Amino acid sequence: MDLKKINLEECLGLLKQKKISSKELISFYLKEASENKSLNAYISLNSEMAIKSAEDSDKRISENKARALEGVPIAIKDLFCTKHLTTTAASKMLNNFKPTYESTVTQKLWDAGAILLGKTNLDEFAMGSSNETSFYGACTNPWDEKKKYVPGGSSGGSAAAVAGNIAIAATGTDTGGSIRQPASYCGIVGLKPTYGRCSRWGIVSFASSLDQAGPMTKTVNDAAIMLDVMSGYDKKDSTSANLKETNFYKNLNGNKKLRVGIPKQYKSDQLNNEIIKHWDLGIDFFKKNNCEIVDIDLPHTEYALATYYIISSAEASSNLARYDGVRYGLRKDSNDINDLYEQTRSEGFGDEVKRRIMIGTYVLSAGYYDAYYLKAQKVRSKIINDFKEAFKSVDVIFTPTAPSDAFEQGSKIDDPIQMYLNDVFTVPISLAGLPAISVPMGLSNNKLPLGFQIIGKSFDEDSVFSAAKIIEQNSNFKKG
Repeated sequence: MDLKKINLEECLGLLKQKKISSKELISFYLKEASENKSLNAYISLNSEMAIKSAEDSDKRISENKARALEGVPIAIKDLFCTKHLTTTAASKMLNNFKPTYESTVTQKLWDAGAILLGKTNLDEFAMGSSNETSFYGACTNPWDEKKKYVPGGSSGGSAAAVAGNIAIAATGTDTGGSIRQPASYCGIVGLKPTYGRCSRWGIVSFASSLDQAGPMTKTVNDAAIMLDVMSGYDKKDSTSANLKETNFYKNLNGNKKLRVGIPKQYKSDQLNNEIIKHWDLGIDFFKKNNCEIVDIDLPHTEYALATYYIISSAEASSNLARYDGVRYGLRKDSNDINDLYEQTRSEGFGDEVKRRIMIGTYVLSAGYYDAYYLKAQKVRSKIINDFKEAFKSVDVIFTPTAPSDAFEQGSKIDDPIQMYLNDVFTVPISLAGLPAISVPMGLSNNKLPLGFQIIGKSFDEDSVFSAAKIIEQNSNFKKG
């Protein structure tokens, strides 16, 4: 049995049937993670505690008291606060920060029996599309370590850990595509749930009206299993949706007849032929499943990228004001309070974080608030309405996840505009707060994965999973 190749669903079966113990499984993955440090997927490993938790899980399994994710090794993006364990947000600012509390999402995972393998690498404060802005160094895409391709960002460490078989599954966060884009680059499944589906409490904030936690897995079924545990109402989060519980895994139906929307605005001249070829192939998969293909119009798509970077930077400027050297995190001693702020923030933040704070502060300033921030919020409303109109005639929407396959490290890091363009297909969905999943479909000419995303109505993850299952079953994607 090759433990490196098993997915979450298979792992749960093996543990339940007692064909392997949790301790054996955790020990194996900890060893694999330690021996694959060249990926730089993990910022820290939870070795001692993980082994102890595995022993407890084995005891529960032997007593037939296993919970939903009993004994399964899970990697956690280092943006989720973990009690008494360092949570860095991949920033020097929080290099030694140990929370005294647990995020709601991770607490749900531990309550279900999952075991923390380690905290994964990311772009600093989740700001980036390549995992190159991390204070702990760039993470590498496991598909080709020699050429040093990026795994995408900001959840690049989680994507690399799952794709590199050094975690069964992982958590990520998605603000403008930070789960879906790295999932596409690394050939895994990545789900951004509807905004409010998973609690944001205990997640280090980037942009509060956009941030959403979600699963990163090897299969669509695994993503449904993870979401069943991660989701749910949380009174500690004012943006948490109070909905009746559902069972996404149980409801998963890969034979559902769906109306699938194809937005004409996404078919730009910038798309290369291999993306178009796989997109057409996916449309054929839906047709073979007796789904109806409908052309739709999303007229304000062209303004989404600018709108996103204005709103997200404004919210980042506000959220990151708390890191001033007084409350917690890095502190540069000074006798002058203004100098304390300046020295702490100058040394504690990297270039990309500083860039977004400055943009955000600028668009929120008295002379420019109406011209930029207020206008961006009005455009956001129009983007939301575009999707509402489209969903009157379709059940899901099918598009590429990213405009290309993974690019080489260093090729775009000095050109912020080119880097931001990687999010062109993902940010409209984030602005609208809709659920979307990226599913791998095939390989590019560079032998790197290409992912495609399925977008659904608010809180209709069931249809998103069903459409994703159709793509997964027909493409039969395999690494190789």
